[in-house]
Amino acid sequence: MRSKILALLREAGDSYISGEEMAKRLGVSRTAVWKHIQELRRDGYDIVSHSRSGYSLQTAPDALLPEEIQHGLQTKCIGKKIYFYETIDSTNLEAKRLAQKGVPDGTVVVAEEQVSGRGRLERPFYTPGGKGIWFSVILHPSFLPQDAPKCTLLSAVAVAQAMEKFGLKAQIKWPNDILYEGRKLVGILTEMSAEMERIHYVIIGTGINVNMTEEDFPEDIRAKASSLAIMKGEKIPRVPFFRAVLEAMDDLYGKVEKNGFGEVFAEWRRYSITLGQEVRVIGVRSNDVFTGRAVDIDEDGALLVDTETGLRRVLAGDVSIRPNHEAKH
Repeated sequence: MRSKILALLREAGDSYISGEEMAKRLGVSRTAVWKHIQELRRDGYDIVSHSRSGYSLQTAPDALLPEEIQHGLQTKCIGKKIYFYETIDSTNLEAKRLAQKGVPDGTVVVAEEQVSGRGRLERPFYTPGGKGIWFSVILHPSFLPQDAPKCTLLSAVAVAQAMEKFGLKAQIKWPNDILYEGRKLVGILTEMSAEMERIHYVIIGTGINVNMTEEDFPEDIRAKASSLAIMKGEKIPRVPFFRAVLEAMDDLYGKVEKNGFGEVFAEWRRYSITLGQEVRVIGVRSNDVFTGRAVDIDEDGALLVDTETGLRRVLAGDVSIRPNHEAKH
């Protein structure tokens, strides 16, 4: 009902629409319309009223509300159903709970604040309220389980494409960290439930630092984290940016389902700051440490590193780009 009332208010533009007219068109009482108007005001919508003319929508909040995100959203699958939470433990955890109940392909879980956000390798991810975009997408893809890890690259490319639309040049460090001046802007975590030959669901959790200032970050991560607002020098409108991310993700997902991950990889290479660089790799499940030149990613999204002993393939691990004075010449 809220979304229908908002649609009528937006349809009216700068004019007023009466509570009686809305009630008639929606098949509800004027009292019900009034109650929903009060709820919308509490959520930050500036709705003015005039006793003889009715209601007029002046401004909408920059809040990650489903009605705002879906207004003008151009997607075929992702974001058709959105679950919103003011505060949540983790959007990925909630997405798992919803996925187990059988929610549709492309369902989105988004929160203003997470209290237990985490990233790759179980590292905590700082997610304060009202400053970023913390969301998870539930997918029911047709591709095989071994392809699911590539979804982290898909999400990174989608965010990079959205950044480009907002005049920001994205830099992706393998596999999916988006950086500004070496500091992290985005964290991505992909999880899956599957059998040997079939995926039940894939969950792509993405956290985007949007409007934090330097002072908003805890001191222990201040040197490692940044935000889109710091990068641009001004605040970014979160709702339009989020729409751009979901539209890019929806487009890429459609192409993956039809043709595989080739275009995702091509776009990833375009934004990569890892390829062509000297890197240091620390293995996740071993003490294996080696250096070499990152030359490409393969069909699995693994990083190919040219070392003194030959080409090595990195599927998981910490990869750091070596400063110039450490690199081999």
